[in-house]
Amino acid sequence: MCRAATRFCAMRGWAPVHEMPLPNGRRADILALRPDGCFVVVEVKSCARDFLTDAKWPEYRDYCDRLFFAVDLDFPQELLPDDAGLLVADGADAALLREAPEHKLAPARRRALLHRYAVVAAGRLAALSDPASHAELRAALRVE
Repeated sequence: MCRAATRFCAMRGWAPVHEMPLPNGRRADILALRPDGCFVVVEVKSCARDFLTDAKWPEYRDYCDRLFFAVDLDFPQELLPDDAGLLVADGADAALLREAPEHKLAPARRRALLHRYAVVAAGRLAALSDPASHAELRAALRVE
């Protein structure tokens, strides 16, 4: 489902980052930056139990302009809140069943989130291009 949701984002020109740490200590499954500068959180739910036992997802709203759930075809969609978007994954693809309502981020929060997004994304790209250096840096930071 995560791959399908990522592909959904990419097909729309959004730039998704997986497992994005948020300032409140939570970690969004996917935080995507849209071409218009808005942020989207996609929360992936593997089953009803995953949704019912997760009380953290409302805290993601403070860090996005739109919130979506991504589920598979068998997920009982009536469990999901109406005030969030809905993506349904089928294999490697996802379809938009419900658009997410917009709740605009405050400009200062958007700026701070954009900075965090850029630092995380650039760090992950640097780690891919030079894994040995990245490992050395992480080890050095743990020692200090």
